[in-house]
Amino acid sequence: MDGLTVDLVQDAPIPLTARIRAAPGEVLGLVGPSGSGKTTILRAIAGLYRPREGRVGVDGEVWFDSSTAYCLPPHERRCGLVFQSYALFPHMTAVGNIVAGLAHLPPGRRRERAAELLALVHLTGLEDRYPVNLSGGQQQRVAVARALAREPRVLLLDEPFSAVDRETRERLYRELAAMRRRLSMPVVLVTHDLNEALMLADKLSLLRHGRTLQHGEPAQVLAHPDSVEAARLLGHRNVFTARVLEQQPARGFTIIEWQGHRLEAAANGRYRPGDAVAWMVPASKVVLHRRDRPSRGTTENPLSGTISEHLLLGDTTVSALRVDEGEQPALSFRVPIHVAERNGLGVGERASVSLLAAAIHLMPPGDPSP
Repeated sequence: MDGLTVDLVQDAPIPLTARIRAAPGEVLGLVGPSGSGKTTILRAIAGLYRPREGRVGVDGEVWFDSSTAYCLPPHERRCGLVFQSYALFPHMTAVGNIVAGLAHLPPGRRRERAAELLALVHLTGLEDRYPVNLSGGQQQRVAVARALAREPRVLLLDEPFSAVDRETRERLYRELAAMRRRLSMPVVLVTHDLNEALMLADKLSLLRHGRTLQHGEPAQVLAHPDSVEAARLLGHRNVFTARVLEQQPARGFTIIEWQGHRLEAAANGRYRPGDAVAWMVPASKVVLHRRDRPSRGTTENPLSGTISEHLLLGDTTVSALRVDEGEQPALSFRVPIHVAERNGLGVGERASVSLLAAAIHLMPPGDPSP
């Protein structure tokens, strides 16, 4: 198989049950909280950590296979690795750091190739600067150029943007997005920032306690988590329990009962009437009813209640609606500040919302509490 294939299993010292696939030219985001095994998986791919069981292969070539006790040494893996701290040689210039990774080229060709790589990461003119004289973003780009110097078959990025400020980070996002279109190898991006992964990755792997919870296209994973655990890891606050009332496949709905309310959800034939389910709806799919001008959308899963929480968050507000006669956690939704002001939102105020049926996703029952 072309691309990267990783299967790792062990109980200790770091539990792992991870299955990873990344095609050539594809960016795979490994997302999970601290301690979820992201960096350990990266180190196993690079050969810096040897798991107890599993297999690592690139483009059909085996790098590690516990069943045959085979483990290719790190220096033979042609793997580009960018550390969180960049790990540049402080006594070498930018071009010197890159030349250090070009031992496979004839000496007369190395500086020329290093200059080409610096141009690729937009650092032409800074060849002779030392790391101490480079900004955090510039150091990061030198680290990427050095990783590419080995002509790697896999590029591994370990929290590469965490050491720079927000403005620099957003500029580096754009540069990586543009550069990756010219790369033919799989790229594995380790991050704890879901928004970063959603912005940059073609595929997403959710990890928790060393276990792969879900793998797929970012938008699909975000909208259709496989479990309550995955939904919580993705940051969804509106995760509740309900009971299936009936299936209406002709209309494209599964009808559920939640807190005495009958809700239409996107059709899911896995469940039968009477089944207990978990369900979630993104906060962005909870639509506030306008007080001054009701619309036809108010008939879609309408709910009313009292605002129990109201927070300013940049240019938006996040509110929690305690649904009438509800005993479960409040329903979270967000709207721009001007919408909140126009509708008089605030703690203790009454409000009505609609839940977009197409966005209500059903899952196997689990602990809905955060």
